[in-house]
Amino acid sequence: MSQYWSAVVHGLTPYVPGEQPRLPNLIKLNTNENPYGPSPKVLEALREQVADSLKLYPDPTSAALRQAIAQACGVTVAQVFVGNGSDEVLAHTFQALLNHEGPLLYPDITYSFYPVYCGLYGVTGREVPLDEQFRIRIDDYIQATDAGAVIFPNPNAPTGIPLPLSEIERLLKARPDMPVVVDEAYVDFGAESAIKLVPHYPNLLVVHTLSKSRSLAGLRAGYAIGNVALIEALNRVKDSFNSYPLDRFAQAGAAAAMADTAYFEHTRQAVIRTREHLVAGLNAMGFEVLPSAANFVFARHTQRDGADLTAALRARSIIVRHFKNPARIAPFMRITIGTDEQCQALLDALKEILA
Repeated sequence: MSQYWSAVVHGLTPYVPGEQPRLPNLIKLNTNENPYGPSPKVLEALREQVADSLKLYPDPTSAALRQAIAQACGVTVAQVFVGNGSDEVLAHTFQALLNHEGPLLYPDITYSFYPVYCGLYGVTGREVPLDEQFRIRIDDYIQATDAGAVIFPNPNAPTGIPLPLSEIERLLKARPDMPVVVDEAYVDFGAESAIKLVPHYPNLLVVHTLSKSRSLAGLRAGYAIGNVALIEALNRVKDSFNSYPLDRFAQAGAAAAMADTAYFEHTRQAVIRTREHLVAGLNAMGFEVLPSAANFVFARHTQRDGADLTAALRARSIIVRHFKNPARIAPFMRITIGTDEQCQALLDALKEILA
């Protein structure tokens, strides 16, 4: 606390990122990073960046990267916005599109950055409870006639449960009066993207990250796809904040990752296969595992507390994530999908702990 802090700072409750521990022989399954490295073409693109070019500013429009994204997603370059990770894209979205007289609606169990951005940018947020099966109920958003905007992840986090595309379209049809943001950080691991709906619904913005399915968590690149008017709003905010959000390495590496569809598909399918094996192993030990279309699973044991299991795994140098709040999800652990060997080590450790 300080007398020099602004009123905004005094009222903030910052986002708490996943732990980045430094433990010997660590199996790190807590922050939803991809267990496989980035495409070799990414590394080649980074090497090709001439050191002497660093004295010059990067392209403020990220034209080559936006072109690569547009080609991969089947949209025009004018429909693409890029930022320093999807968190920055979301931050600009809160300022540009989600601050209205009516409240911003989002699930009560979801990505915990949403209420943080509400506090930072003065957006009135309102939580909408998930149902008893931890699913988003689209009718709750349709019937909230006072709402000014909606945001939710698909698949949701930390549950991993996806919404059918038909449900998202039902919301868009019913509520053309407000912007709808679909945060698709994990969509590539089993859900259906709403990008195909963008040409038909001018109020839809779809946000993606290259941290998960493209293995670039350390490079920081994300993007949004939407109607040209929505993208213009994001650019107006970006250029009022930082005209150069992506450096030369990030632009080159991200463009190469988007272009290498074969490597993307290979690693994506590997994660999905490992997830199914992990779910089967957890079920066999008495865990309830929510249906996941992400690169993580959300699981609770019928007899053991999630916090206790998390601590017992940590003692064996296996790190998973546990959320204390809200109390409804305290029994669960969120487990990132690692390699086959890492997930088998997790299962072996849990078998030993439960015994």
